[in-house]
Amino acid sequence: MKLLLDFFPIALFFIVFKVYGIYAATAIAIVATVLQIAWMRYKNGRVDTMQWISLGVIVVFGGATLITQDETFIKWKPSVLYWLMCATLWIAYFIFKRNFIQSLMGTQIELPQDIWGRLLHAWAAFFMLMGFINLWVAYNFDTDTWVSYKLFGGLGLMLVFVVLQGLFLSRYMKEPEETP
Repeated sequence: MKLLLDFFPIALFFIVFKVYGIYAATAIAIVATVLQIAWMRYKNGRVDTMQWISLGVIVVFGGATLITQDETFIKWKPSVLYWLMCATLWIAYFIFKRNFIQSLMGTQIELPQDIWGRLLHAWAAFFMLMGFINLWVAYNFDTDTWVSYKLFGGLGLMLVFVVLQGLFLSRYMKEPEETP
């Protein structure tokens, strides 16, 4: 359910873009993200920090797109968000000595400390790369292709990364002990 809720604004953006264009899709994405945050706040009583940041980025870049009628701003939004996630991971790790990946997954899986570090760096590098790929698509292809990439390409790359990460982590998984 959470995964569906997370992709709701992106899917709605894609659908509205195909019917009404980039500016209507941008307006809908802003509204959908506000509704998403309101729903999360109502349902859980709180909203994750990254969700608030995502809302801020869509309001700023989407708002700039609508005010200036320049689609460049909305095309930058995913890259900025990816780079903020990358920066958050690395700043927390190098400055505050916190591994957010371990904080998120540490209760579900037990890994050696150096593997948690590798995992964090892999995620940070992945987010950095995703930001650059987004801009490459935005500046080398038409808006229709960029919107399709935003939904399907970005999601596909994320899925491939998660599967590869799962394969990497499988070497460190322990078999559950059988009780007689």
